Amino acid sequence: MSKKPLPLPDNEIERVFSLAEFDIDYSNMGEQFKDLATLAAKIAGTKMSLVNLIDTFTQWTIAEHGLNINQMPREDSVCQYTIAEKHQFEIPDLSADERFKDKPYVSGPLQLKYYFGLPLTTADGHHIGALCVIDDEYRSLGPDKIELLKIVAAEVANRLNTLKTIDTLKHNLSELTESQKKIAHEIRGPLAGIIGLSGLIADQGSENTMDDILEAAAQINSSSKDVMSIADQIIAEIQIAPLKKDEFNLHIFKDKLERLYTPQAINKGIELEVNVSERTKFVAFMKNKVLQITGNLINCALSCTTEMGLITVDLEIKAQATYNLLKIKVTDSGSGMSNTAVDKVLTGEEIETTDPCSDKSALSLVKRMVEDLNGEFRLRSIDGSGTIAEVFLNQTYV
Repeated sequence: MSKKPLPLPDNEIERVFSLAEFDIDYSNMGEQFKDLATLAAKIAGTKMSLVNLIDTFTQWTIAEHGLNINQMPREDSVCQYTIAEKHQFEIPDLSADERFKDKPYVSGPLQLKYYFGLPLTTADGHHIGALCVIDDEYRSLGPDKIELLKIVAAEVANRLNTLKTIDTLKHNLSELTESQKKIAHEIRGPLAGIIGLSGLIADQGSENTMDDILEAAAQINSSSKDVMSIADQIIAEIQIAPLKKDEFNLHIFKDKLERLYTPQAINKGIELEVNVSERTKFVAFMKNKVLQITGNLINCALSCTTEMGLITVDLEIKAQATYNLLKIKVTDSGSGMSNTAVDKVLTGEEIETTDPCSDKSALSLVKRMVEDLNGEFRLRSIDGSGTIAEVFLNQTYV
């Protein structure tokens, strides 16, 4: 019996890209939305409620009430159907529905029965996730409760948008700090020249007994040294400053990737290995989309790697003349890609296929995000022998 295709919203690529624009850390959002998840359950009179965001492969639970869960494969979720609907999605009895009756949360200890979900809709009309209420008993929601739940779902979307706006403002402020840092670097060169020149004038003046030139040269020399000392102090303070909310270092980034994606790898019997360069593991870099970029690459590797396979993530920062280069490399031992598929990803063409391993929309999304950050995306693969994806992003932190 052929497997039914999973539901996909219209313009799925644009939907996933819209979610990526929020640049959300899925493991660190609970406090922002816990109150809304609890409110939804109270309104509906259900034991459980979830706030879920859904990317290409995974449903991420960013807030919950009554059910301890943080992620599940998108293909196993009920909310994947909700985001494909215009308004709402309801299942009176999950155990009587062919699509869900054999899922572990229905046939297993939880014995879930009732589901009602509302899509979380962005300002541009994309359904990036769902607010859902769930119970292990049969329920029925009247129009008044549904309208109240719609208000809660709208508030979730509004709060996500507010957080995105705040992050944008912080990013702009960070860019201003970077400009100040650049100025500090740039003034050091000319000041060094002034110090050298003033020293030379002082030497020549001494030979020619030019007291007035000696005095002026000494003052220039002293002032220049003072300014250079200030510039050095500014640079040192920036370099040793603690991480800001919009920053990662490789040490923290590695830990976050392992916590987010190791459970998925273990469930599939795949080894996930994350390596960082020891010399630069505490160098700060901007969070901006790196979690979404790397996560999509790992998810692609997971979808195409069989049991007992290996996925390696190598993270490195290399110092260049005026910036740091962040390198992200994801290598898998999976089924690989044909040259045609690689070319289509790199040129932005769609790949028509029903094979989830051949669905390279996530790679196309990565390419688009990297290009938006003025970075470089490379892709190499041997059909049947694995894939190597590399991302290069400039980070102005030196």
